[in-house]
Amino acid sequence: MDRLALERFRWETSRVRSLQKLRGLRDQVNEEFGRHLLFGEALEWNREVNACHDALIRRVIALSEERLKEEQGKGAPLPYAFLLFGSGGRGEQTLWSDQDNGLIYADPSSADERLEAERYFAELAARITEGLETVGYPPCHGQVLCTNEQWRKPLQDYRRMVNDWMQEPDWERVRYLLITVDARTVYGDEALGRALVEEIYRYTAACPAILEHMLRNTLHHKVSLGVFGQLIRERYGEDAGGVDVKYGAYIPIVNGIRLLALESGVRRSSTEERIKALIEGGHVSEENGHDWLEALTLALKLRLMTPYQIEEGRYVTRGKLTADQLTKERVTELRQCFRIGADLQKYSRKAFTRR
Repeated sequence: MDRLALERFRWETSRVRSLQKLRGLRDQVNEEFGRHLLFGEALEWNREVNACHDALIRRVIALSEERLKEEQGKGAPLPYAFLLFGSGGRGEQTLWSDQDNGLIYADPSSADERLEAERYFAELAARITEGLETVGYPPCHGQVLCTNEQWRKPLQDYRRMVNDWMQEPDWERVRYLLITVDARTVYGDEALGRALVEEIYRYTAACPAILEHMLRNTLHHKVSLGVFGQLIRERYGEDAGGVDVKYGAYIPIVNGIRLLALESGVRRSSTEERIKALIEGGHVSEENGHDWLEALTLALKLRLMTPYQIEEGRYVTRGKLTADQLTKERVTELRQCFRIGADLQKYSRKAFTRR
């Protein structure tokens, strides 16, 4: 999609008045990007896809706000921010990504204001989630959703929650911490989202021992490469013979770079920007950084090639390349991506062992 087409899509999206028409635009843009996947540079292609996702999500939120104001006669009682987590927070959504989001609002000044805010934002969250489903975004299976009270609360409560996680960092709490570090404000008051993420950076700088717990989570997903350099393929089911690109390549790279960024105090959300900032700040060598950018580019490209389908009106995928897709060229790309990803995991382990 060229720049003019992208600007036109944003313009059309901002003026749509119904979720059904917004879904029509989503389907059109998915078809357009799907046709041009193999002809573009993966990182640029990824940026354009995510610019479209941001436009669609913002319009769903705006429409939800408008409908609620028409019914209740008033808008939000407090400033708020709608947060994207996961691939959305990193600006790395695919054409079929699900919902990973939260809602954070300013601290109420009284008990009455807190109650009013809880009621309003609960209703707004329900409408946003329903609207996103209509536009084709399935809800997160892990319930990282703004309809879940854990991910919808005032800033002070969010701060208290992440500090509890960091002070008692068991496996699940560290997983939530790493989810939160990727948060990005897609709509509303960006200062609220920044304040939440800054709480984690502040604690990490003061108590770097938390990084050891994060390292264990980071190394949980192993790169899908055998000891002799062979691809580790799916053995059973309808994916037999295929390769898991998401958890075998993409997630290990994302996790490794996130941890290095946290340790270095690099305040970026996207994996690409984190790598570039690590290089520019002298935290890693240019050689390593460029290798990681190459691996990220390949991982994004290969992940975007995995088949997807529409189930109950929602875009879904299993994140795996099929056996038929594993041509000689694809296998070469996978091995290169996996090799660099494995080296990144070794680099992270050695770096934190030394420290």
